[in-house]
Amino acid sequence: MLHSARAGFSLLRVQFSRSCLPIKLGSSSSLSKVPGRFKSIAALAKTVDNQKAIGKWLLGLSGMTFGAVLLGGVTRLTESGLSMVDWHPFKEAPPFTEEQWILEFEKYKQFPEYGYFISQHGEMTLSRFKFIWYMEYIHRMWGRAIGAAFLAPAAYFWYKGYFIPAMKPRVLIYGSLIGFQGLLGWLMVRSGLREPRRPAGLSKDEEYVGVPRVDHYWLCGHFCSALVLYSFFLWGSFNHLVQHPPVQRFSTLKQVKSLLFTTKALTFSTIIFGAFVAGLDAGLVYNSWPKMADRWVPADLIVPRYGSTVGNLMNNPTGVQFMHRMLAYTTVASATALWAVVMRTGLAATGPRIRMAAHLVLGTALGQSALGVLTLLHYVPVSLGAMHQGGSLILFTSLMWLMHCLRAVPK
Repeated sequence: MLHSARAGFSLLRVQFSRSCLPIKLGSSSSLSKVPGRFKSIAALAKTVDNQKAIGKWLLGLSGMTFGAVLLGGVTRLTESGLSMVDWHPFKEAPPFTEEQWILEFEKYKQFPEYGYFISQHGEMTLSRFKFIWYMEYIHRMWGRAIGAAFLAPAAYFWYKGYFIPAMKPRVLIYGSLIGFQGLLGWLMVRSGLREPRRPAGLSKDEEYVGVPRVDHYWLCGHFCSALVLYSFFLWGSFNHLVQHPPVQRFSTLKQVKSLLFTTKALTFSTIIFGAFVAGLDAGLVYNSWPKMADRWVPADLIVPRYGSTVGNLMNNPTGVQFMHRMLAYTTVASATALWAVVMRTGLAATGPRIRMAAHLVLGTALGQSALGVLTLLHYVPVSLGAMHQGGSLILFTSLMWLMHCLRAVPK
């Protein structure tokens, strides 16, 4: 309906503007001055402008969510995520005086991460604490800025009647996900404020020094929830802002879409295990490539302390890194196959958008895998680690764009 409205509006725009030059289209009072035969065109123009405004809003929210993911990655990589030991959803100002900073520092000292830091580095200065505290604070404030950037325009658009009926439930879902994401972030942080648990399979005689860190399942949930929210915003912006020119029917469309779905599923699975790698610091257990040390399959892939094979692949840092590698290889292979099918079936010849989208998928998949190897070989520096995390979203974005371009192909 929106596509046909845009087409009709573009065809009649010149005639309308010549007949009604003095009339301001966006004004409701001016509509009464429009000749009868042009009233529907004026309403059409207003609808198109409204939908574009919604699309730009959603695109901005997707960009802010992308930024939040990058900030979250930097916060984790700088080991700043556990510096704020409490959570106030609607009131969270930073300390302003030296005395307030000292009180905040004393609160932090009551939790396991401080003791572990002292055991490894000897001391933590107040300036170091301020740095990690501000890193976490900026991440939290950015998340709340997303909430404000969502809520105020959503209320305005709803009040003005910009949302079509089908859009209203989606807006409520978006808002619920933003609130859920904030709660999930705090639950993740809280999981890292407890004493580290001994692995279930570890005997009482074996020495164990636990590293205080957030639970990797909570971290994965927090990251994947952000990815889902980003995908919703981005897809909504595509729907409101992009109109694809029609192309001819292709018999291989079903095959291409099936392969595209497979590549998306593999990408999402790789991202899940990437979050596990981050949560367990598994990127530091084997920093060689293509082998893990001198073996293709490491000797400690399955060890008794982590229980079953599944338990090792989900909780053993070696098993988690191994799975992340294998899924990454499979994702690149699937992306390459998808690109080849699009190129060889002639689907890419229908127009530049599908062709460029396919090139983008292959390029981002290869670039992301190369970035992952560099991150591994350099022992996960903050810069490469953050770029690798952002690269996962760029790859997912390219897959979404190709999927949206394929909507122009008749079924």
